[in-house]
Amino acid sequence: MTLFSPLLSRLSLRPLASLALFAGLFSSAHAAPVAPPPTLENKAFIVMDFDSGRILAESNADAPLPPASMTKMMTSYIVEQALKSGRLKPTDMVQTSEYAWCRGTSAESCMYLPLHGSASVLDMLRGIIIQSGNDASKAVAEHLAGSEPAFAAMMNNEAKRLGMKNTNFMNATGLPDPAHKASARDLALLARAIIHDSSEYYSIYAEKEFTFNGIKQGNRNALLYTDPTVDGLKTGHTNEAGFCLTASSKRNGQRLISVVMGASSMQARADQTRALFNWGFASYENIRPVQGGATVQSVPVRFGKVDQVNIGPLQDVVMTVPRGQAAQVKTEVKLNPEITAPIAKGAVLGKILVTLDGQPQGEQALVALEPVEEAGFFKKLWQRILALFS
Repeated sequence: MTLFSPLLSRLSLRPLASLALFAGLFSSAHAAPVAPPPTLENKAFIVMDFDSGRILAESNADAPLPPASMTKMMTSYIVEQALKSGRLKPTDMVQTSEYAWCRGTSAESCMYLPLHGSASVLDMLRGIIIQSGNDASKAVAEHLAGSEPAFAAMMNNEAKRLGMKNTNFMNATGLPDPAHKASARDLALLARAIIHDSSEYYSIYAEKEFTFNGIKQGNRNALLYTDPTVDGLKTGHTNEAGFCLTASSKRNGQRLISVVMGASSMQARADQTRALFNWGFASYENIRPVQGGATVQSVPVRFGKVDQVNIGPLQDVVMTVPRGQAAQVKTEVKLNPEITAPIAKGAVLGKILVTLDGQPQGEQALVALEPVEEAGFFKKLWQRILALFS
């Protein structure tokens, strides 16, 4: 998995010049090897750093498994993005059809929407996230797509866009279906997208209870009650899936995401998630050798009104490294073969490569931090004459 933004990391830029920049603000002592991750009794797990995207530990993470109600993370994500785009408003009312209505059996979790009644989009979102309501999930699916199968197609399109390669959604709830699968890695990617793209609504994932229709229900994520650093995301359970949990924790400015699938009990999924977080935070740290928007280098410009342009990354260059190994981090700049005016602000002019102990770790695009206008006729002519003799 790439360390930085998938879009930027796929850029292929031919090098003309390079400059090694040592991130030398740290101790030069070598750190002890990272302790192995905890041994867990489950079907699959993964733990990821949110900022860098680095996978810290995994087991069977690409296996397509029943995700149970962790499916509802995609349902809520689509609702959140519809709110963000303006397609939905928080106060829009969503009707409950007979298909969506939950009869209150012990076989499924419900928000307890009245038959043919309605609730606001924001209440529906809380019902999906906090109460894990199958009725709320089906109701918003019908509201946005006309039917649950049509909404499942929307879910799969979003999954493809996010790079979820081992996922296939058949419904909005996670109720059992032989073709309804997701992998631990894919669910971590989805959780990362929710935290990044749905920041306005992410606090809902940390809410411990929600009351609707006179019925108060608690969030099933036990870690919300015992660990103040945990602020999401979603539990799941069916007989086939076992006990599952996608969670996120933020400590001292570093955020980790974990996914546990197929644990034996509610207690086991909470304990295993806690163990992954404790191990991850104790073993790894984030460093930022280059800040977003900061000038990394001034590079020559041909045929410009000015002779140089400052370049830097749009976002922080973030790297997750074993604790104590920051001194081995270096960055290297590679420029495009020819940088010629006019240049728009934000134009990609090269890339920065990050290595740890000489091993490549990731890359990020470097862009022009200001525009450069094209020079006039006589200056360009003079530069061409000078080039003939250089």
